[in-house]
Amino acid sequence: MESSRAARRHRARPASRRRPVLLAVLAVVVTACGAAYVKTHDDARASPVSSAPAATSSPAAHTQEEPVPEPEVDLTALLKTAMDAVDVPGDAAVSVGVLDPASGDSAVYGEAAFDTASVVKVDILAALLLQAQDAGRTLTAQEKAYAALMIENSDNDSATALWNTIGQAEGLDAANERFGMTSTEGGEGALWGLTQTTAADQLALLQQVFGEDSKLSEASREYVRKLMSQIEADQRWGVSAAAQGTQWALKNGWLPRSTTGLWDVNSIGRVTAGDGSYLIAVLSDGNASMAAGVTLVEDTARAAVGVFTDGS
Repeated sequence: MESSRAARRHRARPASRRRPVLLAVLAVVVTACGAAYVKTHDDARASPVSSAPAATSSPAAHTQEEPVPEPEVDLTALLKTAMDAVDVPGDAAVSVGVLDPASGDSAVYGEAAFDTASVVKVDILAALLLQAQDAGRTLTAQEKAYAALMIENSDNDSATALWNTIGQAEGLDAANERFGMTSTEGGEGALWGLTQTTAADQLALLQQVFGEDSKLSEASREYVRKLMSQIEADQRWGVSAAAQGTQWALKNGWLPRSTTGLWDVNSIGRVTAGDGSYLIAVLSDGNASMAAGVTLVEDTARAAVGVFTDGS
């Protein structure tokens, strides 16, 4: 019995010896945890930002205001307003179209068809040049002589000769279909001056002459432009009134109507004004005299181009 108790005491001694060691380890752990706790709280006190909850960013803080688009300009409405201020006397009627080739912006006032009078001579020459291109030839010396007299001097006999060369109305209408002139109809028989057209169609014709996207070759376009810039001195009126300086190219037309005694007076071309160049067509009829028609055409040209240049 005594030997059993001695044996148990002998086995118990190692445990009693381990107790101080465990206590020492425990003390070290407690000390380390306490130090970490103190450091954490000291850091929190030293850095208020770290202890505060993360700020929630407002969606509005990152939303940039979208730029407000500039309001679109209604050039057609502005043109109508400008034309309301133009004096159109008596039985006269007028229509005008303007195109800015640089931007493609355009506006037309009036949709009615008018007699072309001599402005159709540009159309006749364009049709002749298109037919010559199709045939792979250049104009003959005689055709060039007719063309110069027809455009620069507005010679009617030359116009009649080339009207017949292109096949009269049939030839003109075929060319105009390719030019995109959907509201122009050639005059009957030899009456080329009674061809019917609109201001919008005349802008389409001017685009064929002065634009790049044309059925006419560059050489053909340059040829027509050159003739239109060499108009005889006594015919330098009309849309040129809207030009600022001498940069213009035009063709005018005037025709007294025997049935009424009233005048058709028209003018088409390109003018330089403000910071650019503009294609413009003015058609009028019912004028009491040619002089009255010229005044109406020039007043209209200035008002219409002003819509594009005022404030630019």
